[in-house]
Amino acid sequence: MLNAWLHLLALALYLGAVIGLWLVLLPSLSAIKSEEVQLKLLARGLKFYNPLQIGALGVVVLTGAFQITELKAAYRATFIQQIGGTLALKLTLSFVLIVLSTYQAMGIGHRLVRRYEAGEKLSRAEIETIVYRLRSSSVAILILAVPIVWLGLRL
Repeated sequence: MLNAWLHLLALALYLGAVIGLWLVLLPSLSAIKSEEVQLKLLARGLKFYNPLQIGALGVVVLTGAFQITELKAAYRATFIQQIGGTLALKLTLSFVLIVLSTYQAMGIGHRLVRRYEAGEKLSRAEIETIVYRLRSSSVAILILAVPIVWLGLRL
């Protein structure tokens, strides 16, 4: 029971972080004219967001695996027949979401934070490209999350 609540809490935290990045942090950058201040805000936000996103996603994955183990023990021989197809689809979509989320946090966010902390200057075009990639990946993550959650409710 505790495992299920921890799974839901971590999922809410993860999705809340993705929605917060998409609807709060990224739109707030357009109100700032200075590239230097935009970069500072983005780097500070991502420095908080990246570990939160990856940590919450890790808890979701682990608690989900524990729940599948419990389901497998309960269903025994009929496990594959009862939920095998749904589980296979959910795990496939989850794998894509994990890869995309890791790309967003490590491939885009972490690299930007490292560049900022190294004192590297970024042009407005580079910042806009990074923001576009973060926004696009956030939308893709949220679109993928809908069928994953729906399939999870069917298990």
